[in-house]
Amino acid sequence: MTKVKTIVLLIFLQLVFNDISKSQTSKGFIKIDGIILQIPDSLTYSSQDIANYINLNFYSQEEKAIAIFCWIAENIQYDFDNMYAINMYVNSDISSDETLKTRKGICTNFSDLYSNIANKVGVKTYVISGYTRNKKLVDPNPHSWCVSMIDSSWYMTDPTWGSGYIQNSHYVKKINKKYFKIKPNRFIKTHVPFDPLWQFLNYPITKQEFHNGMSESINEQTAYFNFVDSIKVYENQSDIEQSFSSSLRIESNGISCYLDYHNLYSIRFNIAKEIHNIALNYYNEGIYMSNEYISYANNYYLPYKSDTEIKQILEDIDYRFNLALKQLEKNENLTLVLENEILHLKKSIIQALFELEKQKNNLDKYLDIAKKYRENLSSSNEQ
Repeated sequence: MTKVKTIVLLIFLQLVFNDISKSQTSKGFIKIDGIILQIPDSLTYSSQDIANYINLNFYSQEEKAIAIFCWIAENIQYDFDNMYAINMYVNSDISSDETLKTRKGICTNFSDLYSNIANKVGVKTYVISGYTRNKKLVDPNPHSWCVSMIDSSWYMTDPTWGSGYIQNSHYVKKINKKYFKIKPNRFIKTHVPFDPLWQFLNYPITKQEFHNGMSESINEQTAYFNFVDSIKVYENQSDIEQSFSSSLRIESNGISCYLDYHNLYSIRFNIAKEIHNIALNYYNEGIYMSNEYISYANNYYLPYKSDTEIKQILEDIDYRFNLALKQLEKNENLTLVLENEILHLKKSIIQALFELEKQKNNLDKYLDIAKKYRENLSSSNEQ
């Protein structure tokens, strides 16, 4: 057989395989769709109840993912009136509960609900944000979708686009299976995440390349990116570490439009806010303990405690204040976000440490002078 005939045969077999695969997938969708739509209405107002029903009726990860996709596509309406009211930082559980209650939502609600149920049925899923291209035009508004680990591979699913489309300023409800379980190299043609980690590509494209319509070409001139290892690192990081590393990747991938600036600032604002809140909690704990100690000292250190126990109270207070300072140091790598609030808190902590040092000195003097009296008091208490 000639080389040309071999190539033609391979292409023919691939086309036949693709047709068979698509046919099997369509049949699978129809079968699963029929089963998931039989779920009692009383079980559809809780993501946990929906997850329980799916686990009882489906076994493979793909079947479960299809069931979630089909149920959302059939039951959740797009909230056309609030299509620009996007909040990518709302709590997923709150978003899912509200969506199930109202039976409508925008892209973040569709994605949060899909992710919420998926994770409950054992399909690891994240909600990803970025922007999209439709008919060669890049949408100036942000969008959200999902990435899922299905049978050891990462796939993308857009539950919003899979549930219908907008035509002449109206939402047309129609399930579209082509937005379920899409491979990364295909998905990047229409969706680019803010964080290049979620492209799942060894040679991520820049946002500028996406805007220029170059998402189909792989630029191997760029540095190789091991997204598998990077995701493992991401999953072992704290929330603040995840957000900070994400902001660095977003910045290094290029800023191509106002959405990138806005998203980057939002991430760093939320990091700074979280850092400030954690530090404030430590500071407030220290202040409360300090006030308790002052009341104890004003009561002539009664009821009786040993010298070591009293000193430990002050050390515990000192530990809280220094934890607060250490937390604020994490903000030094950020832009000047919440600068005034953090500076004010830092001054308050330093002042509290200064006052605490005076308390320690006063305690040392008191314990030295009152040593015999306290020893007698201790003996009296033991009798």
